[in-house]
Amino acid sequence: MSAAATTEVGLPESGACPYRVLRNPDTVREVLHRPQDFSPANALLAVTPLSGRALRVLQKARFALPPVLASNDTGTHAGIRKVVAGFFTPAKVAAMEPRIRALARESAARAAQLMASGGSVDLVQAVAADPPAIVMLEMLGLPVRDVPALKAWSLDSLELFWGWPDEDRQLELAHSTADFYSWLRELVLESVASPEPNLFNALARHGLSTPGICSLGYFLLIAGQETTTQLISTTLFRLAEGSRGISWCEAASAPKARDLVRHVLATESSVPTWRRVASQDTELDGQRIPAGEEILLELTGNHGFPWADTAGADTAGAETSGADRPGPTPYGLAFGSGIHRCLGAKLAELEAAVVVHETAAALKGVRLRDSNPDWLRLLSFQAPRTVTLEFLYS
Repeated sequence: MSAAATTEVGLPESGACPYRVLRNPDTVREVLHRPQDFSPANALLAVTPLSGRALRVLQKARFALPPVLASNDTGTHAGIRKVVAGFFTPAKVAAMEPRIRALARESAARAAQLMASGGSVDLVQAVAADPPAIVMLEMLGLPVRDVPALKAWSLDSLELFWGWPDEDRQLELAHSTADFYSWLRELVLESVASPEPNLFNALARHGLSTPGICSLGYFLLIAGQETTTQLISTTLFRLAEGSRGISWCEAASAPKARDLVRHVLATESSVPTWRRVASQDTELDGQRIPAGEEILLELTGNHGFPWADTAGADTAGAETSGADRPGPTPYGLAFGSGIHRCLGAKLAELEAAVVVHETAAALKGVRLRDSNPDWLRLLSFQAPRTVTLEFLYS
């Protein structure tokens, strides 16, 4: 494997993979359902160890990520998760649909105007970026403000924790992350003191400390919206590309838009992998797994990642996508499984389906201008950075 090919897909230049890679969906599901053997303690650790300069920037901002939710393997997890889950009940998600549709329709109309005036439009910025952030903040009872900054901070944080930045780039990302954390800490203190119900004062009533609330809020405000933006972006790209068996005109119907979103979730979701670490010596599929071994779980397809060539990869059954295997949802493991399954799964699917539907309905006579855009390629996140459309007969 050449260094160039390795770099292209976002792996370290050495090509070495420090994880035991598991691709078989049944094995992945088993790992996720054995938290006593496979801990989430490494789920949010930086893939690339942070340099001293980057750490000093974060320390100055009092940046801290005690295990609270996604990386919590203690007995406190269930109670905290229950508090957060209360903001994402099926009834609350369903009640948000008119708001989601209004935001999607407004964004799609703006995209149509941009095309009419300029001849092209980037759907990532025009329709995929803002609605998920606005919806997330509203769902959590938090003020909707500084959305462009939140989007920029989110991408920088994802790169810092799930990418391979060199020391100079780490320092840039650390400054951005410190700004985000300082903003978040102020938001937490303001929200905890607010008489209006919101996630942060609910967590405070549960007994969570300010650093604990900040830790939970840090990744929740990223994952709760940026991964949905990425899901929408990939779905719109595949739709415009015409490679998934549903035409642009067909996606202007709600059922077809939902089907396409589910297909993308099953085959190349925005969160294609997640990590676990063996908390004790154990066995998996007849193989010994020593305590401390780090594991990379493939949740859905990873476009362009050469893991089949990685030493130690479990590839049995890997040729069968999550879309073709039995599971509790039409998209298998896209949102994980077990006690750490994504709480916003239904919300993300709804948002993506609505945005795709409204965008396809608003934009007519269009085609993909760039069939090979730059992609975000991090260890656990993937999406096209742009989805640029132009008029079919421009």
